[in-house]
Amino acid sequence: MNFKEGEVLYFYKPLHWTSFNLVNRVRYHLCRKIKEKKLKVGHAGTLDPLATGVMIICTGKATKRIEEFQYQTKEYIATIQLGATTPSYDLEHEIDATYPTEHITREMVENTLKQFIGEIQQIPPAFSACKVDGTRAYDLARKGKEVELKPKLLVIDDIELLECNLPEIKVRVVCSKGTYIRALARDIGEALNSGAHLTGLIRTRVGDVTLENCVQFDDFVDWLDKLEIEENN
Repeated sequence: MNFKEGEVLYFYKPLHWTSFNLVNRVRYHLCRKIKEKKLKVGHAGTLDPLATGVMIICTGKATKRIEEFQYQTKEYIATIQLGATTPSYDLEHEIDATYPTEHITREMVENTLKQFIGEIQQIPPAFSACKVDGTRAYDLARKGKEVELKPKLLVIDDIELLECNLPEIKVRVVCSKGTYIRALARDIGEALNSGAHLTGLIRTRVGDVTLENCVQFDDFVDWLDKLEIEENN
């Protein structure tokens, strides 16, 4: 393999790692292997620290393909807790409000999910990498400043209810670039006349790349140690 000329690698991002952490660690081990101080390495689509799953990492000249991968359809398995909200819409923050769930039925959940299929307008979370006047929204939110983000048009191709153990549900979501599953959980909660936040998220597919194609970071390091590297001309 020739990492300077460009390779596309498929990783399983671990829980609690940022996407940046994974890219940095991959770059470090690649630079050691090819005995270079610098190497272009980038990922094709951020995953939150509390999310796991498919992450495509490109090296060298293959970083030009990042945008191509970013625009491919994504699939997620999301676990959503109804009846409570958090400021970040996931477990990064403590619950800030609780809501009734006694009125919610499986049929109500199934009918509500159908409302989100197709083109929708979604307001990104305040705790996100979206920029407000050049500053990341999460930097402003963490300082306690009010963040106003504009709705974005995106496409939900499919939502399937996998499990319904009220007040917890598990759904499979197939969606376009730019979809915040945390924000989708928030909106589902509101549509059910309650509240909701994400308690688990796995990205199971990017384009044709599935979990089965992905390597764990430790296995990658072991594989890299044994790999013969192509010399650049």
